[in-house]
Amino acid sequence: MSDLPPAVSDLPVLKLLNIESAYGPIKAIRGISLQVRRGEIAAVLGSNGAGKTTILKTISGIIDPRKGAIEFKGQDITAQDPSHIVQQGLSHVPEGREVFPLLSVRDNLLMGAYTRSDRDGVARDIETVYGYFPILRERATQDAGLLSGGQQQMLAISRALMANPDLMLLDEPSLGLSPKLTKEIFEIVVRINRERGTTILLVEQNANMALNASDYGYVLENGRIVMEDTCARLREKDDIKEFYLGLKEEGVRSERRWKKKKTWR
Repeated sequence: MSDLPPAVSDLPVLKLLNIESAYGPIKAIRGISLQVRRGEIAAVLGSNGAGKTTILKTISGIIDPRKGAIEFKGQDITAQDPSHIVQQGLSHVPEGREVFPLLSVRDNLLMGAYTRSDRDGVARDIETVYGYFPILRERATQDAGLLSGGQQQMLAISRALMANPDLMLLDEPSLGLSPKLTKEIFEIVVRINRERGTTILLVEQNANMALNASDYGYVLENGRIVMEDTCARLREKDDIKEFYLGLKEEGVRSERRWKKKKTWR
């Protein structure tokens, strides 16, 4: 029996099949296969340099894979132009946010909706994102470059939502944020998923936040997936506790302290 929420479909909205991507002669990801089910939040965990960002860039067409295939909503989008992929219903929130600094907050949001022609729907969605992030309404006429890092992250997520995506890619949403802001951002990400039904694939170094917010997880090491399971099960695995959550069984800690004390003697 599945541990995934009832709203999550068994049908994948995204599939990666044996993907390899590289920067020149350096392979960044090696034979990656994963899937994201419609309606779920999936997380890719891993240390800095493991290849997490490369996975998202390959999906969204910024990097062409050397091998493998990518399917989105049953269609092959491998190495397609990023603008075409956006039009198919996929939005990417990049690492470091990358808002348009000289445009106002509102104009940044409108840039996110550039593929849409339904003015009434765009207006409704602007109100929706203001509801998620009220500070953006207060700063609507302010240049985005003058926002704090946390506010820019809110804007980047909101801009991606303005495309009304079926799937949103989130790259390190906690990067550079305080623990309080990180918690707020992840709470909104979960709300977006539950209230709008937006499927989300996120990559994140903050494993604790990612596992608590997500339904299914993949663990990436040196460009390869070494573990996958529901996040509820991953949180209980000893390797995850020790290497990603910083937790160890008390008995193990006590034994090591005892052995260390014997050595001192």
